[in-house]
Amino acid sequence: MRSGAVKSLVLTEPLPLTLHPAAVYLDSLAPGSRPTMEQALNAIASLLTNGECDAMTLNWGALKYQHTALVRSALMKKHAPQTANKMLCALRRVLQEAFKLDLMDATDYRKAVDLPSINVKKRLQGRALTTKEITALMQVCTADEAPVGARDAALITILRCGLRRQEVVNLHLKDFDATSGALEILGGKGGKDRTVYMPSTTIAAVEDWLVIRGKRPGPLLLPIRKGGELQWRRMTPQAVLMIVRKRAESAGVERFSPHDFRRTFCSDLLDNGVDIVTVQKLAGHASPSTTAKYDRRGEETKRKAMEHLDIDYTPRK
Repeated sequence: MRSGAVKSLVLTEPLPLTLHPAAVYLDSLAPGSRPTMEQALNAIASLLTNGECDAMTLNWGALKYQHTALVRSALMKKHAPQTANKMLCALRRVLQEAFKLDLMDATDYRKAVDLPSINVKKRLQGRALTTKEITALMQVCTADEAPVGARDAALITILRCGLRRQEVVNLHLKDFDATSGALEILGGKGGKDRTVYMPSTTIAAVEDWLVIRGKRPGPLLLPIRKGGELQWRRMTPQAVLMIVRKRAESAGVERFSPHDFRRTFCSDLLDNGVDIVTVQKLAGHASPSTTAKYDRRGEETKRKAMEHLDIDYTPRK
């Protein structure tokens, strides 16, 4: 944008955090969502000001339709539709806060947020893992006699229960109940809490890890130094990704993402006749329609489902 237009979007003086639309919006998010959306807002602010502003120094209340339309067009060219739509969602939410804080008038606000979402043409990415692949992953972990072997076996079996990476690293020892197999997921996506019940094999893997970890309060899963020393802090979501990739390579399993465990979790439960609302609650989805997107059972399952409607009929000769 031209220098004059850029200058008009720069805050002339800092706003108190309680009156700053970006700060108010970010503060409303769950801790796991905040870094991603803050990064999105920083990118939008930089785009609008040729790199001069970030989320906290941009005057969000000064944005008009020409600015937000420019952002949408730029995001369409630079990002996948899902990513672009997530960034546009953050933009709309900040403008909503700016309007509520009387930093924008109603007409400018209504026009600025009137942005259609970007059509998602691609099918849901990722894949479901087979039982054979999951078994191979577990075997390479249990064959590893170092502490990381037990830790990674517990990690993979917990991911297999449909947790997101951020939810896994946020788990504490107190969230695990070996008697009932319950895992308490606190502050999941959207700030929602839920309870997941682990099968006996997962409980056994976690208990094997706890023999090494001990019962000291703190994060359930811990980083481990090369010499086997436990570090008493949370793992990072990026570390989970790297561990999964490493174990997949060792097991000869085609590369996949940690999120594919969620796809597998949903698909396997649906395939075994669990109703979609129960799967939705276990996965922590806001709506059954989201859960349905993870159903990767294919056409054969639909064909078999229709066989339940079969009736006795004698063909005419």
